[in-house]
Amino acid sequence: MKVLLADDHRIVREGLRSLLAAQPDMQVVGEAADGRQAVQMAKDMAPDVVVMDVAMPQLNGIEATRQIAADEPGMKVVALSMHSDRRFVSEALKAGASGYVLKDGAFDELISAIRAVVSDRVYLSPRVAGVVVEDYVRRLPTRGNGNGGHGPHPGTDEHAARRGAFDALTPREREVLQLMAEGYATKEVAHRLHVSVKTVETHRRQIMEKLDLHSVAELTKYAIREGLTTLE
Repeated sequence: MKVLLADDHRIVREGLRSLLAAQPDMQVVGEAADGRQAVQMAKDMAPDVVVMDVAMPQLNGIEATRQIAADEPGMKVVALSMHSDRRFVSEALKAGASGYVLKDGAFDELISAIRAVVSDRVYLSPRVAGVVVEDYVRRLPTRGNGNGGHGPHPGTDEHAARRGAFDALTPREREVLQLMAEGYATKEVAHRLHVSVKTVETHRRQIMEKLDLHSVAELTKYAIREGLTTLE
């Protein structure tokens, strides 16, 4: 099994590489230090599995997973994260991840996850599995609710800023927001996304309008709170 490691911490990648090297049926074919590099290396190296850190600079692991799933539908992704919050778990799975492993778990969990997703199964860390089941039950339709048990329609009685970034913004808007929050100027954002400066400015205006935020500082705080960037 060819494995691509994507994590912005070199010591984590080196540790995972050495541990995976001890598995007779696994081979680490590359290491990516950010989400954008992970997407490109996935295209170039065609690994069977990408072990994807959720929190990475330039392009976070959830957005990188979304792009890999769209470009390489047969490729498996195992999300690796410190967060057991349902928001991160559900968005990683919706983006196309087949596994979700917590960083504070045992290394054997990651091995099990890799083998499971290659066999077309889903693997969730035990603590995460409980969160997913709770989320599923919470979304089940209930009697007496005219809109199928989901509560008020999103956006009808609350502002987008109170909703999560994954609900309020498009994938491209989330990319722009992350790069802005990490300090990239408009021209740099345009260059990295291969779009015009005018397009980036339009995205920035739409982001601010949707979130009712009025400065880069406010956008940065929002991006950190929503887990789009850690600014480590």
